[in-house]
Amino acid sequence: MAKTLEFPPLEVGDAGLSALARGVVGSEILKIAAEIRALKAKGASICNLTVGDFDPAYFPVPNELTEGTRAALAEGHTNYPPSDGVLVLREALVRFYERELGLRYPIESVIVAGGARPLLYGAYRTLIDPGDVAVYPVPSWNNNHYAYLSGAKAVELPVSAASNFFPTADDFRPHIGSARLLLINSPLNPTGTVIDPGELARIATLVVEENQRRSAAGSRPVYLVYDQVYWMLTHGGARHATPVGLVPEVAPYTLLLDALSKSFCATGMRVGWGFMPPAVRRRMADILGHVGAWAPKAEQVATAMLLDAPDAMREFLSASQAKVKERLDALHAGFSAMKSSGLPVDAIAPQGAIYLSAKFDWIGKTIKGRSIKTNDEIRRVLLEEAGLAVVPFQAFGLREENGWFRLSVGAVSMDDIHAVFPRLRALMMS
Repeated sequence: MAKTLEFPPLEVGDAGLSALARGVVGSEILKIAAEIRALKAKGASICNLTVGDFDPAYFPVPNELTEGTRAALAEGHTNYPPSDGVLVLREALVRFYERELGLRYPIESVIVAGGARPLLYGAYRTLIDPGDVAVYPVPSWNNNHYAYLSGAKAVELPVSAASNFFPTADDFRPHIGSARLLLINSPLNPTGTVIDPGELARIATLVVEENQRRSAAGSRPVYLVYDQVYWMLTHGGARHATPVGLVPEVAPYTLLLDALSKSFCATGMRVGWGFMPPAVRRRMADILGHVGAWAPKAEQVATAMLLDAPDAMREFLSASQAKVKERLDALHAGFSAMKSSGLPVDAIAPQGAIYLSAKFDWIGKTIKGRSIKTNDEIRRVLLEEAGLAVVPFQAFGLREENGWFRLSVGAVSMDDIHAVFPRLRALMMS
């Protein structure tokens, strides 16, 4: 008979852990997602707009990826890949960026990893010494966690709907002299907004000018990390731009982060890539190689085949983007109609990614007998009373309780979206 093993309570077991482990905060989004799964298992009817993922029933990956992966496995691509990515994919990525973005990078600038997440973390670990300054907007994705894990001194720039949720060059300017990293993500997770190209050019110029000053003084440069993992998902009149496309002189100080996961609905295939100065890429590959953060080899080979098939790639993107936009537009129309009826809600028209920013102006009000003081209290009322599952901007580093939430559409049906608005309207009119 197997012996039952016993362990001390969590609060006691924590005593033996490192200070880093005791202080780390887990993903707030995953905690909310676990709560949703438990409710759905009990039969609750929920419009789940939480996790930034895709349900394959609505958003399958391209056939070229599934068939290409099967073929690569059959050919024996089951062993370790190089720590910086298989050569055939790195070469395809160079062609891809030149063809689609007009950027001609050397092969030595390209690194492949298990999604964009290790690359963002790798940027912190490669460029930050404890105490170095990382400047980023809030809300933004995971910067607060990676700043903690790397020992960076975080300088948070609160942004709002007034600036489309992006920092300006003037916001960065007071911190540029002490900064080691500036971090921008566009289209932005969580807001689904896209940075203005003119403002991005001003930020890139600020980085160039600061590094000219530092070069003359013999100081370490400041780098710009530009996460563009959603760049192929822009909507309406929004247009994506890159800092190096706008200001080529910033290339020696810029890391572009990207991945297969969002544009191609392939979050579980774990293929991401970055374009950066070769010296940075070389050291990042060494760091990520020690933790085994490479992408699966067969998926890398299949990704190269997809990227070298532009007609198939664009056909897929056109169809999947239309489905994303249909869902975002339906959400925006629903909230706009409620706002026009005088209800205390607002939403920003879709610009990019798979997210809609919505505001529930409930702070300081009483809803269903509950006095609302925090975004999390709003979240719970929406979930329990209307079956609407959303993520507050606090999950992305925001401290202000202002009623703003991320709504993610990759794992929801149109029927779910249409069904939630009568429940939501009834809640707000009760």
